[in-house]
This record gives sequence, C-alpha cells and structure tokens, in this order.
Amino acid sequence: MTLQSIFTVLLGAGAGYAYHRLVGCSSGACPITANPYISTLYGAVIGGLLAR
Repeated sequence: MTLQSIFTVLLGAGAGYAYHRLVGCSSGACPITANPYISTLYGAVIGGLLAR
C-alpha cells in the first residue's frame, strides 16, 4: 500500500464520519448513516476503491 492510497482511505473514512455527523439519520432506520462505525467503514471502503 502506498502512502497515497492510505491517505485516500483515511480521507474516505473521515468523509463517511462527517456524513454521519452532518446528515445522519434521526430515526435509526438508515442502515449506513445511523451508525457512525458503519458510515466510517463505508467511507473507508469507497476511499480504497477510489485509490486504485
């Protein structure tokens, strides 16, 4: 893994967490945005895919 791909994964994780905090889901029915761990992991995966 290169430094650029690690940075992209971390940036994606930060974006996923920010999406949870800023948009979120108040009812808890949204599977991705209701849990901060899942949204952070989802953002990291998207960042990893974009790093390729």
